[in-house]
Amino acid sequence: MILVTLAVLGLAFSLDLLVGEPPTASHPVAWFGRLVAVLDRDWHDDARVQRLVGVGIALVAPLVPAGVAGGTVLVASAGHPTAGPVAAGVVLFLSVSLRSLLDLTEEVVGTTETDLETARERVRGLVGRDASALSSAEIRSAAIESAGENLADGLVATLLPFAVLAPLSLPAAAAAAAWVKGVNTLDSMLGYPSKPIGTASARLDDAVMWLPARVAAVTIAVAAADPLVLGRAREWAREPPSPNSGWPMATLACALDVRLTKPGVYDLAPDLALPTVADGERAVSLVGLAAAVAVSIAVLLAIAASIGWDRLELLRYAVLAGTEVTP
Repeated sequence: MILVTLAVLGLAFSLDLLVGEPPTASHPVAWFGRLVAVLDRDWHDDARVQRLVGVGIALVAPLVPAGVAGGTVLVASAGHPTAGPVAAGVVLFLSVSLRSLLDLTEEVVGTTETDLETARERVRGLVGRDASALSSAEIRSAAIESAGENLADGLVATLLPFAVLAPLSLPAAAAAAAWVKGVNTLDSMLGYPSKPIGTASARLDDAVMWLPARVAAVTIAVAAADPLVLGRAREWAREPPSPNSGWPMATLACALDVRLTKPGVYDLAPDLALPTVADGERAVSLVGLAAAVAVSIAVLLAIAASIGWDRLELLRYAVLAGTEVTP
């Protein structure tokens, strides 16, 4: 099963590198976003009731993409031995967004030097902040911050559970990846202080992203060949309001020796200069290398998980047979 898992991982990232993200209109994440948009309404005038409705949305809504993804892989597996792995690879491909992230980051960084208004327009694809008054350096900062944060929630968060579960069950792995993507999408659309209905979604996303954000920070440190950068980043990692996004962003800031800031919200490494175009280009390369580190970690996790699942299966059979398991 480990060879199948590795083949599925290879298929997913080959598709991402060769094809990139599908058009928004045909992307399953956009379809789920339309469902969330329907749910995002004033169900009641009382904010407490809105929060309670939000709990239900947070618990149920991500199960929709999870069920569709897992069911698709299950049906495909029943149809043909190779169809299941192919379907699982496509699900993982649709759950990660590496090439599009790096391409857009690189485009925004380059455009800040030649066409500031276009850069302000394009950076909206990376961050939700108002860019109309941002300087070119602040736009580069926003793009670099997004690259670091999206390394965590756009790649690591879906990749790791997929790698752990795939040796046991491809449908379960696909469902887990789609569920995480659903949680991220809910938070991005509803998780604002002004939306009581999104409080539960934001809290769920905080819990789900706790480990991936820190793993992403580790991958950046490994890619930078500077393990001490994590210690320096710790000073700034808690500056952003999110309990998680500060880790990859602060690690990236310290690895690049630049200041990253969201005016009026946080300022990471404020004693340093804001990023230049060259710093932005280095950030794209560093995040790309960190992504390769994350894939390597996923491969190791898949191998370890395969051994662990096999061992548990052997133990189960031994218990049922009443025999002793040989170490």
